[in-house]
Formats: sequence, C-alpha cells, structure tokens
Amino acid sequence: MGETSTQSIAIPQEIDTAKIQKQIAANLSISLQSIQKSIELLLDGNTVPFIARYRKEATGALDEIKLRSIQKEYNLSVGIEERKISVLNLINKQNKLTLPLRDKILEASTPQEVEDLYLPFKIKHKTLGAKAREKGLEPLAILIKEGVSTGTIDSICLPFMNKEKGITSSKEALSGAVDIVAEEIGNHPEYRQFTREIVFKRAIVKTEVDELVLKNEKKINSASGKAIDPRTFEDYFDFSLEAIQLQNHQILAINRAEDLEVLDVSFETPEAEIVHELKKQILHNHSPETHVLYDYYIKAIEAGFKRYIIRAIKRELWKSLCNTAEAHAITVFATNLKNLLMTPPIKEKAIIGLDPGYRTGCKVAVIDQNGNYLADSVIYPHPPKNQLAEAKKIVLNLAKKYHAYTFAVGNGTASRETEQMMADLISEHRSKNLPLEFAIVSEAGASIYSASEVAIEEFPDLDLTVRGAISIARRLQDPLAELIKIDPKSIGVGMYQHDVNQAELKTELDAVIEDCVNGVGVDLNTASSKLLEHVSGLNKRVSKEIVKYRSENGNFYSRNQLYEIKGLGPKAFEQCAGFLKIMEATNPLDRTFVHPESYELTEKILAELEIPIDFLTDPQKIELVQEKLLSIRPKSFAKKMDVDPNRIRYLAEQLRKPNLDPREKLDPVILRQDVLSIEDLKEGMILKGTVRNVLDFGAFVDIGVKYNGLVHKSQIANQFVKSPYDFLAVGDVKDFMIIGIDLSRNRIQLSIKQVLSKKSKGS
Repeated sequence: MGETSTQSIAIPQEIDTAKIQKQIAANLSISLQSIQKSIELLLDGNTVPFIARYRKEATGALDEIKLRSIQKEYNLSVGIEERKISVLNLINKQNKLTLPLRDKILEASTPQEVEDLYLPFKIKHKTLGAKAREKGLEPLAILIKEGVSTGTIDSICLPFMNKEKGITSSKEALSGAVDIVAEEIGNHPEYRQFTREIVFKRAIVKTEVDELVLKNEKKINSASGKAIDPRTFEDYFDFSLEAIQLQNHQILAINRAEDLEVLDVSFETPEAEIVHELKKQILHNHSPETHVLYDYYIKAIEAGFKRYIIRAIKRELWKSLCNTAEAHAITVFATNLKNLLMTPPIKEKAIIGLDPGYRTGCKVAVIDQNGNYLADSVIYPHPPKNQLAEAKKIVLNLAKKYHAYTFAVGNGTASRETEQMMADLISEHRSKNLPLEFAIVSEAGASIYSASEVAIEEFPDLDLTVRGAISIARRLQDPLAELIKIDPKSIGVGMYQHDVNQAELKTELDAVIEDCVNGVGVDLNTASSKLLEHVSGLNKRVSKEIVKYRSENGNFYSRNQLYEIKGLGPKAFEQCAGFLKIMEATNPLDRTFVHPESYELTEKILAELEIPIDFLTDPQKIELVQEKLLSIRPKSFAKKMDVDPNRIRYLAEQLRKPNLDPREKLDPVILRQDVLSIEDLKEGMILKGTVRNVLDFGAFVDIGVKYNGLVHKSQIANQFVKSPYDFLAVGDVKDFMIIGIDLSRNRIQLSIKQVLSKKSKGS
C-alpha cells in the first residue's frame, strides 16, 4: 500500500462539523447560516416543534419538515465521520495506513465507500486466503500478481514445498496462492465498485414459486402465527423484471414472500461481461507469452469475482432495493398517519359510539362534547337475538337523554347491518326534527386500546368492550387525541409496516405525532397523560405528574403553575409552555400560542395599538382587535422594539386568531343519514367519499358502503399521475364516479378523472 511511515500520518480525532454543515446546506439548498443555527438549537436540547414555532428568526422560518431533514442529515453525516475515524485507527494499528488511503477514506461520501476501503484490512479468520498465508504462500501469490517470465511451474513452486504444512505438490501450492490473490481481488474497492455500477443498472430480478406451496404441501404463517394464503403473491409466482424498474410495493411484496418461503428470488447479471472487463483492467501488463503463471492469475480473477464480489454485490443490490422501498413505505405511512391524525374534530357535540357485533351484541357508549364518558349499554339488533325494535328504542332514548344525536359506527363485524339500523332509525324520525346522523369509523386498533394500560387508567371500572365503544366515539370527536393512544402500526394506514425497519418506523411516526400534537396545541385542563407526553419538552413521567396535580388541585389557571409540577424544570417549561393552552386562564395570553417569553413584547404591541389585553377574550371586541392587528407594519414595529420582524408577524397572527385549529382548514368528516349497499351501486353513479388509505398504485375510498372502493392512479387526474400522494391524502373528501363493480369479489372501481371530465362537459 506504499512506503509512507504510519507513525507520521495524522488521524483526525474530532468530527469536522463545519464541513458537515456546508454539505447539508448544499444537499438541502438551505442557507449555511440557517443550517448552523438549526443544528446549534437541536444540539442544545430544543425540540423540532419548539424551534419551528418559536425560533423562526434564528432559522429563517424553517418548518418542521426541513428541520427534521437537517436533523436526519446531520445524524447520518456524524455517523459516517465517526466510522471514518474508527476505520483509520483500526488500519493504523496494523501499520498499514498510508497518506493516499487516509485521504480516500476521509473523502468518502457514503458508508459503503468507507466499508469498501476498509474491507482489505478487516481481520478475517479461517478464510482460504488466510490459511494459505499461514502456509507461507504469500510470496508465491505476489509472483502470480507481478509476473514470472522464466522457469517452469515446478521450479517456481519448489521453494514453497512443505510437507509439515501440507504442501506436497505444485498444484497445492498454486491453489493456495490463487486463494490469496482471489481474496485480494475480491476485497479490492475499485473492482467491487466497477461491478456494483453494472449490476445495479442491469440486474434482472427473477422470482419462482416454491413447488411445495403450489402443491399445498407447505403451510405459510406470518410471524404472529396467522395463516397466509400464498395466492396473495400469485403475481410473482413466475416473475422477471429489471431491478431498476421494480416498484417499491413490488419489492416489499417479493421480500415478504421470500421471508415466508413462498418464493425463491434470484438475479440475472452480465457476469461474463464483467469478468472480461476485470481481466482487461487487472492483466493489462501481462500476457501468456511473458508470464509463466498467467493462467493462474486468470483463475484467481475468476475465483475472486465468483467467491467475493458478485455474491456480495447481489446481496447489496437486494438490500439497497429493500432499504429504498422500506424508506418509501415509512414515508407513505407517516404521510397517511399525519393526514389521519389531522382529520377535523367534531366540536361541541356529544357522540354515541357503536361497536357492532352479532352474538355478543353491539356495545353502546355515550360521551359528552369533551369526550367524557356518560353512559353505556348493549343492544342485540342482529342475529341470533334479532331485538331490532328494542335496540332502536335504547339508542334513541340515549340520544334524547344526553342530546347526543351523532353516532360513530365501527366498521368491523356487523357494521353493515348496524349502519342499516341507523339509516332506518333516522328515516323513521325525520319528521320529528331529530338531527340524527352517523359516520363510519375505522375500529382498527380499538381492541388493543381497550386492553391497554392507558384504557385501564382512564376507565378502571368499565368492561373492555365499553372502552372500545368509547374509543370509537372519541375517534370521530377528536381523532388526534384518541388515536395517539394506539400503536400507529395498528391504525391501518400503512403498507407492509410490519416488514420494515421497526426502529426507523417508530422514529418517523413519533415525529409525525409530535408535530401534529404541537401543531394543534393541547388544552392543559382536559388533555390525557398520553396526549401530554407528546407535547414538546414533556415525557411520560412528567405528563402523569401533570394529570396527578390536576386531580389533586383542580384546573390550571396559569402557565406558571407548571413550575409546581415535579420534574418539570426551566428547560422543559421553555419547550412546552407555548403549546399548552389554558382556556380558563386569568391571563388571556395563556389561552394562545404566544410563548411566555414573548408576553412582555406582546403587551408592548397591544399598548402601541391601544388594545386592552382583556379584549382578546371578549367576543364582542375581537373584530376590533383583528382590524387593528391587521394594520401592523412588522418592520416598523420591529425597529421600534429592536426585535426581528418575524416575531412581530407571528405574534400578530396568534393574537388575531388565538383559537385557530389548523385542522379546520381540511375537509370535514362526512356525516350520513342513509346507507347504500354494494348492490345499490350502478356504474356512472357519482358519490361523495373519504380517502382512507393512499398507496403507490392508488387510494382506497369510503363511499358509504361496506367495502372501500379503489381509485387506481390512472383514474385520479386528467394528467399522468406518477405518485398518488401528489394528488390525494388520507381524509380528503371528493366526488367519485363508479366505473366498475365486481359483486363476486366485492370490488368497486372508482374514478375522479371521469367526474372532472363530466363536470367539464357540463360547464
């Protein structure tokens, strides 16, 4: 590797953060100053929501998405730099580090480059090459590489004969020397990279079904032990496609099927062509005429490629494809989860939750407008008891007694029949002006919540079936507050979520929940401990202390009372205070997103505009307040008060709309008063529907029948749709046209494109 003295080679012992920051700025197209300040704030223990909302002037008003990208890039870069230093020290301990090698390692930009450069120096045990070196055959390997122009094979090998080490023939000696050269070629970073580039571009992925699966001689079970129908993967029983053309969902499906031993996966690569090119690169100074051991060099190249390079690169390719597909699936899950959590709440309404069932009946639970449990019951409108009239009477009496005219119907077993019961009940009482209405609610994960510690803490004296009905009602009333109590993987808006990297999935989903909770804000006097633990700066222990304090001392009336909470210090107060609203607070600013650190500045702004602070909570004065705040000239105010104009803009915005809920801008939940069955549908009908899940190939839509319809990506818009996520989000409410009905398989095909075309022709 060179003759440079290893003792004189300097190895950096600290990470070059300035270099990392410049690289992140270039990668994300964000100013270096914003990158530096964001990283500084993150390293100082500030949360992403806090920085995004309250440090806009420092970061240049970067939002949560950009801040998390910076955080992710920084952590990855630090990991690579730490690995570089570790690798340099490991090589240096072997006295094999050279200046050129050090510089190559320091200049590497990916983890793979670093590992490729380190591979030749990795301590390996019991490899063929290592065994050959122990027999003293390395000098013979050097002769194979450097060339021997005179002598015979036997005369060249004679010095390496050693009966004690098991070398009794030229054949044995050369075999060991070839093993050494093959290993060196296989570990050479440039040869691996050359192969990698070709394989990654031109490999063809092939899949074949296991014959035992076809003959039904092999049972297929998931990790949970649940039986899986192998025909789920029928599209891949005899499948072939270039790797670069594989879609993410195809990769994930093939990977799962391979893990379940349904499929055998192989790769077709231009191996003969690659080996030919490698020989040209390696043998450019040799020929059979001038090199006695030429043929053994050829054998070493072929063996090195076959043993060490092509197999490893094929594994790398599949791992790379799976990693990319998993990252995409995690992003999809995170996007869908965010849109689901941000579904607009139904405010100021008591709700009755119905958890449908047959033999065990339908569980009924009533909650008030704040989500508090009021009453429960069980009805038996369906077989085997068929007490439909009595069931209607019970739910109607509950609705009248608690003024709870909105029903949330779970979408599980007996959902269709329960919907019909509600539609009939509404029809029967329409003339009596009762505002009865219902919505179908996904009950995915409700049973998990019912038996959880959170549910037991909330309702220790209630049966878990009642807790499930309460959860269904609350999901309609405030999806965010309720769904964060459940493992996101159980909510049903992901794709292959149990197959992806669970640590990365958790990190991404936790970030989504954190952003949603803090983006909406939390009422300090009504929030559950589970909701509070997602607030910036809080954790599970402190959240429970807040609830305990509330139960012992009554409601909060000032944010300053947070200092009385055990374990909540100045830093935690700084991070959480602005996100915790107190709607009954003595100080009107405690009811807003204005942070206590800005109260003094806010009061100066109000004084400058001659707005008494009490006007902020006076419904009759709010229009006047809004009008005056609209007249603010941020730059002028900022200059006068010696602050950044962004702070003035933000504070004015919060004072104008102190109770703004970002969810209110989104499509409201569809509340129905009738019900359709799949048999009622006809092609050409246009129905309003709610997007329930968005995937690579399209979206599943609730149009008010038992089965969700599918709008394929080709039917989403009057243009080419590469990604459905660019056009649709979970919770979107749109018009859909029925374009296909398959009663035998309960499949409904939908189109937005044809609705748009019809409207265009009509106009």
